Amino acid sequence: MSLWRWILLLVVVAALAAFGWHWVAVDPGYVLVRLRGWRVETTVVAAVLILLVAWAVLVAAWRLLRWPFGALSRRHRRLSRKRLAEGLIALMEGRHGDAERDLNRASRLDALRGVALLASAEAASRRGEHSRALEILAEASQAAPQAARVLRARVLRRDGKAAEALALLAPDADTGVLPPGGWRELALTALAAGDTRRALAALEPLQKSGAMGTRGYAVLEAKVLVAAIDAAPDGAALNTLWSQLPKTQRRAPAAIDAYARRAAGFGLVLPAMDELESALRREWTPELVAAYGVLAGGDLDARLRRAESWLAQHPNDPALLLAIGRICVRSRLWGKARQCLERSLALEPGGGAWEALGDAWQGQGDASQAQRCYRNALAMARGETVRPSPGQTGGVIDTSAIAVEERDEHGVPRLRG
Repeated sequence: MSLWRWILLLVVVAALAAFGWHWVAVDPGYVLVRLRGWRVETTVVAAVLILLVAWAVLVAAWRLLRWPFGALSRRHRRLSRKRLAEGLIALMEGRHGDAERDLNRASRLDALRGVALLASAEAASRRGEHSRALEILAEASQAAPQAARVLRARVLRRDGKAAEALALLAPDADTGVLPPGGWRELALTALAAGDTRRALAALEPLQKSGAMGTRGYAVLEAKVLVAAIDAAPDGAALNTLWSQLPKTQRRAPAAIDAYARRAAGFGLVLPAMDELESALRREWTPELVAAYGVLAGGDLDARLRRAESWLAQHPNDPALLLAIGRICVRSRLWGKARQCLERSLALEPGGGAWEALGDAWQGQGDASQAQRCYRNALAMARGETVRPSPGQTGGVIDTSAIAVEERDEHGVPRLRG
């Protein structure tokens, strides 16, 4: 299709040139120039062509005169871009001294001054020279004031001056003009300064910006929510905070876990259990199952019956078995506790299960077995080799005889493994 357009354009241009030439040929015009005895006569077409040629000659002469000076400036731009690229690569590779040197040289070009100084300040900060980074940022603020302010807050936070960093970002946060990186830095800085209110307020604009990925935002959101919940001074303040959170935040597993543990610590066991059970009905989460087994207070018998009812849908869930085992230990049901905890260890060894199993053996009066379990829990925490109990074959407990049959959504039994 484009070929036909070009052909049509050439036909139109040829037609216009033919009509124009015919119009000029009939009357080409007359131009007379007299200057100090000089007399020049020509047509209008020739005069226009002479002016165009003269203009082209003048432009060419001017460029020839400027070429030596332009060659120097072009070399300066080329070297500055090269140093900027090398400095950024060195920054990513961890060669912060080389990065700072190359980036400072690249900043001599005005077009690259802002980005080069910002990267140089980041390199100095990563080297631990925070005062040097702040000096560089003072220069960078002239070229990129907002980016320099955000980076200055980050440097202050790394230097342990979270209060100063928060005061630096607070005015822009109050007016809502912070960039996405500024909102993220505000949340982290507020957490470091202990101002959970500021941290919570930074989540909404940061989520609306979409600058962070889903996973990265979820991690930051969970960190802020857990800090805010843990900072609640009493049960009334905790319930007020929980009721004011958006519905999506109240469904975050980390927030539910933190709320349940904090509420149980204030004696609000029933609200804590309700939140956990409601969340587990929506989505089965091992972290919340583990929290169900460690909450203080409450009716242990009712909690045990509720946890055992989940075994029909999740027969080989190590977190559920660990939770049941812990509840049994607190209820002094030592045999049932050992059975559940040994199954949990066979499915997924963990320090928590070894510790709870040690409590079960201790409750039965077997101090040697309890000490062995405690040593295994400590070994797992250190990443060392676990020593199985004498009654275990190679440290593996067979669960095939007590495992509940699993079926898929069509009712067909699943094969083991």
